[in-house]
Amino acid sequence: MFDNKNPSKTNISELGEFGLIDHLTQNFTVKQKTTVKGIGDDAAVVSSEKDSQLVVTTDMLVEGVHFDLSYMPLKHLGYKAVIVNLSDVYAMNATAKQITVSIAVSNRFPVEALEELYAGIETAASIYNVDLVGGDTTSSTTGLVISVTALGHAKKDDIVYRNGAKENDLLVLTGDVGAAYLGLQVLEREKQVFKVNPKSQPDLEKYTYIIERQLKPEARKGISALLKDLEVKPTSMIDVSDGLSSEIIHLCKNSKVGCNLYEDKIPLDPQVISTCEEFEMDSTTIALSGGEDYELLFTVSTEDFPKIKGNPHLTVIGHMTQESEGMHLITRANTKIPLVARGWNALQNEEED
Repeated sequence: MFDNKNPSKTNISELGEFGLIDHLTQNFTVKQKTTVKGIGDDAAVVSSEKDSQLVVTTDMLVEGVHFDLSYMPLKHLGYKAVIVNLSDVYAMNATAKQITVSIAVSNRFPVEALEELYAGIETAASIYNVDLVGGDTTSSTTGLVISVTALGHAKKDDIVYRNGAKENDLLVLTGDVGAAYLGLQVLEREKQVFKVNPKSQPDLEKYTYIIERQLKPEARKGISALLKDLEVKPTSMIDVSDGLSSEIIHLCKNSKVGCNLYEDKIPLDPQVISTCEEFEMDSTTIALSGGEDYELLFTVSTEDFPKIKGNPHLTVIGHMTQESEGMHLITRANTKIPLVARGWNALQNEEED
């Protein structure tokens, strides 16, 4: 986890827009050969690598919709804003190279708060070896909005789309799922306790893993290299941002196949299981619908099974079927239940049916 906090406060207006950008980006250094010109001109200049294609993705995070600053430290927010974009690049089997960051901010945020935000951005850029090459700052009449665009590169033949899965392909998941959602539930609960008793100090030690998965997630940078070393190329791939069931349905619909997902194969951390028991939640429901895990979900040919079998980073959780067979969860009791997308949706308050 990160640490905080600077007690002094400087009004943003003291620096002005350009002074603010210069101030916030002064610690960023260029790491990528493809970055010809980063911050400091009208536009960034990025060169293309030989025989590679450019991969571009963007995400916007809005205060009150995607994050709550009562328990999301600004440094963590900056870090997470970068990670959610890099995850999409890695889901294309590409290598992330550059990012741009734009923020809209109200005058309730002093310069020191934005320094914290950009410290998180800089930490993510350093760890994941990407360059900050541009962005924008503007004022907001309400809260904080942060938009990140990530640029990546991959050879044409290496890029993996959502639409390549075939019947009988194996469905594979990195890491485990459900933790980020449960971390959010713990934080929301403690927020309500704090409202009633502001002097209360929560004991969050037993929730360390699930809270970190919510506040400081990591993207699966090394999976592309791992698969290359194993001589495995996925037939389709997606990152798990909206819940496992939603992502499986995306792969199936794009690839025009069905799927059998096996309940007893879904990887769950012990902290997820114990917290589900505490909250009286069904762990399978949380794994299917939770979201924000940023694991990679992909399909491989059955011929590649011996290459991935037993790998600690990968779990085979199901297989693809004919489109006419539909998309199903095979329960521990060996019954078939249709998969439904109940992932988090920022555009509506109710769950999707």
